[in-house]
Amino acid sequence: MKSIAVLALSICAMLMNSRPASAAVSDPTGNWHFVLDTPGGDRESDAVFTLDGEKVTGKYGKADVAGTYKDGKIDLAFTIDTEEAGTGTLKIVGALDGDAITGNWEFTEYNGTFKATRAAAVPATPAPAPVPAPAPKPVDPN
Repeated sequence: MKSIAVLALSICAMLMNSRPASAAVSDPTGNWHFVLDTPGGDRESDAVFTLDGEKVTGKYGKADVAGTYKDGKIDLAFTIDTEEAGTGTLKIVGALDGDAITGNWEFTEYNGTFKATRAAAVPATPAPAPVPAPAPKPVDPN
């Protein structure tokens, strides 16, 4: 009887510490590294997103991001300027699962798939240590 009680308590503890599958879906807030599959090869870019309700804002490279996030789905559309194709609207639609977003992108007449992975926050660069002032030169009595 004692072993059944221990087993029941063990199962309860495991269930309380486990997360349901839907818990893997979090929110897109944070730093991301995107890899877009393009006809000219992979294109990589870093992004940082903030979530306020369902509104996503932030930066994708130098571009200001605008879009929405709901039920694990992210939908972004924002203007970017590229050397290869000029200025246009980049559309990114994907599904967030933990620390990864996968989906499709469109830009002018181009499109493809992408994968983004959550990146660690880049620490601020510390200020350089102050350089001590040189010691004063002794005065020559002569």
